[in-house]
Amino acid sequence: MEKIRTAVIGAGKMGTIHAKVYDQLPQSDFVAVVDIDGDKAERLANQYGCHASVDCTDILDKVDAVTIATPTVTHLELAKIFIKNNVAVMIEKPLAANVKEGKKIVRLAKKNGRTVAVGHSERCNPVVQAVKRLDVEPKFIEATRVSPYTFRSTDIGVVMDLMIHDIDIILSLAASKIKKVAAVGIGIIADDKEDICNARITFENGCIANVTASRLALRTERRVRVFSRQAYLSLDYLKKSGIAIKADPNINAVKWIKEHEDSEGFDPTRVNWLDLLHIEHLDIDDREPLRVEQEAFLGAVMDKELRPEVSAEEGLAAMECAHKILASVRKHKWNEKIADST
Repeated sequence: MEKIRTAVIGAGKMGTIHAKVYDQLPQSDFVAVVDIDGDKAERLANQYGCHASVDCTDILDKVDAVTIATPTVTHLELAKIFIKNNVAVMIEKPLAANVKEGKKIVRLAKKNGRTVAVGHSERCNPVVQAVKRLDVEPKFIEATRVSPYTFRSTDIGVVMDLMIHDIDIILSLAASKIKKVAAVGIGIIADDKEDICNARITFENGCIANVTASRLALRTERRVRVFSRQAYLSLDYLKKSGIAIKADPNINAVKWIKEHEDSEGFDPTRVNWLDLLHIEHLDIDDREPLRVEQEAFLGAVMDKELRPEVSAEEGLAAMECAHKILASVRKHKWNEKIADST
């Protein structure tokens, strides 16, 4: 199999994780690490016996695809260098520092015919992948993502730090344009950044999503519920578990209730509801999300008919939705200090 020459831009935490996966993938020939801190680049490159550099232009003729895992403010500048030199790019989420820069990256990708993916790895969570296989048409989605304060990403609020994951997943499930957004949020640790936020998103196809994110919780929780005509889904990202209560197999349960509810001596308190329901535990594999993400990216690089798990357009859509949520948050005058990050 012909291998794709890969590199990681940024030798920080995420760059280190991407480097490990690139080195393991059979379709990847991991050739370089680039970081403005030469020592960090050298240390990471030495682990995998590849080239280290402080300058992206040094590797342009050595690579076919790169992952950019650097501070968000540098995404556009770095993406431009590689896209214009016919190198495919994966960019760690969010796509760019703001919507305007995100649109520039999307236009660059289209103009140059390059594959550009966005690292929304939660889309590759095995629970989300299991839901994708069910092919449901959601009418209501409820997502909750809360955790104790992590003391990272203090330069952004909880919407761009945590909620952005669920925004991307909700947009992929709803598969419709946004009609309306209403949100509330407040900063507790820092006045100028929201630490907790709730948003209600209404889509043109009638689907409604309610999403909550907080970094002030006492414990970590990542759950989503989906109501659809086909099934009711309850999913736990952390436990990598989920159940589906499908409509068709439960018609018998409804029939049994109707037949017995008017019977003499019928006591509904003695009925075990769970015994009547057809509950299906979702078939969830345990593949590493980042590996799934990178395999899809490299697959799209090799075959133009394929798409990465999250495209640049989808990454931009998540950003645009996030900024609509932040705009709604700012409308609540009781929290005027929430910063305008658009």
